[in-house]
Amino acid sequence: MGPEIAELARTAGTTMVTLMAGQAWESARDGLVSLWQRFQPGRAEVVGSELEATREDLLLARESGDTGTEAELTDEWQARVRRLLLAQPEVADELRRILAELSPELPERQPSVDVRLRAEVSGSGRVYQAGRDQHITER
Repeated sequence: MGPEIAELARTAGTTMVTLMAGQAWESARDGLVSLWQRFQPGRAEVVGSELEATREDLLLARESGDTGTEAELTDEWQARVRRLLLAQPEVADELRRILAELSPELPERQPSVDVRLRAEVSGSGRVYQAGRDQHITER
């Protein structure tokens, strides 16, 4: 499997799970199911059901603050798409088209910020640094 196929599978899995909790969910689901209908019609109905179940799992995880589940679901869909691409490489062009149609629906990503911290301590001094949240409990 080439790096291009692996990256396409990663992008597709991430996009699907990201859109599951938003308003573009139905378009995303329909696009992916149509892909299976075209290239593996015997699995299309199962894939549709699995997408629905994944969405339910994702919504419950987000409700309860479970961040690990979203990562697991993303990994699962990346693997499924990768297997489809390996079995039928001709799926790639159609998948790229579907992802291009869905890309305006993706939420804006927060820009990354480069944080550089520097400290000097002498004697018995202490330094606490964090690029984000920090909780210190001293007794």
